[in-house]
Amino acid sequence: MALVQEQEIAGDGCVSETILELKEATIKFGGLTAVNKVSFVLNRGDLFGLIGPNGAGKTTCFNLITGVYRPTSGDIEFKGKVINGFAPNKIATLGICRTFQNIRLFGALSARENVMVGANLRSKTVMPSSFWLLPPVIRETDEMRAKAEHLLEVVGLKEDMSTRSADLSYGEQRRLEIARAMATDPELILLDEPAAGMNPLEKETLQKVVRRIRDEFSMTVLLIEHDMRFVMGLCERIVVLDHGEEIAQGPPESIRSNPKVIEAYLGEAATH
Repeated sequence: MALVQEQEIAGDGCVSETILELKEATIKFGGLTAVNKVSFVLNRGDLFGLIGPNGAGKTTCFNLITGVYRPTSGDIEFKGKVINGFAPNKIATLGICRTFQNIRLFGALSARENVMVGANLRSKTVMPSSFWLLPPVIRETDEMRAKAEHLLEVVGLKEDMSTRSADLSYGEQRRLEIARAMATDPELILLDEPAAGMNPLEKETLQKVVRRIRDEFSMTVLLIEHDMRFVMGLCERIVVLDHGEEIAQGPPESIRSNPKVIEAYLGEAATH
């Protein structure tokens, strides 16, 4: 019975499994309410956008979901389990990963090595045995290397796997961060402004990468992005925040024409 309650009937009559749900999630910092009673549901396989003007509370929502902050009130559920207060590493182990607004790569490591760092989350090797290069250690290292190379192919960096991450272009570094996050074997991936600073060609490539992640790896994607063309061309459902509160939710076409959204964020020209 509980499983049925966590599912919705999609428009095509199929059952959609809820993977993440925010239930009136609220966080206050002193007298400031950064996020106020925000509620939305992500179903498995969603391409979901979280948008709004600067200071709307988007990254704060990401920080709530990934355990950086604990809600002052309300709940965050992942696959039906309340995860309020879980440490970020625990949440990553459960199957939620993220990228950041500011790129956080290991500049001196190669692209492949950066992705292998992410894969280490699922490593079965304990520290003492790793020093002796025993057959299980060698085998697992080979598997992690192969996994990293496949993920680099997925994000279009196969030819750059041996390049230091610091020597990659800005757009390539963004895609490398996504590959590293994917190496943790998540079910839900959170992308914080993944297209920031990219030129139009790089954004088009990124859209294809994100769609491939959802389709080939059956991942659910939640992203924050300021580029409305990028969001509207990629996401199937969108939530809009303003001053920490939800003002609209729905498919791109309804968001584009919503008067509250136009007033808060998009501007009159965005409706034409």
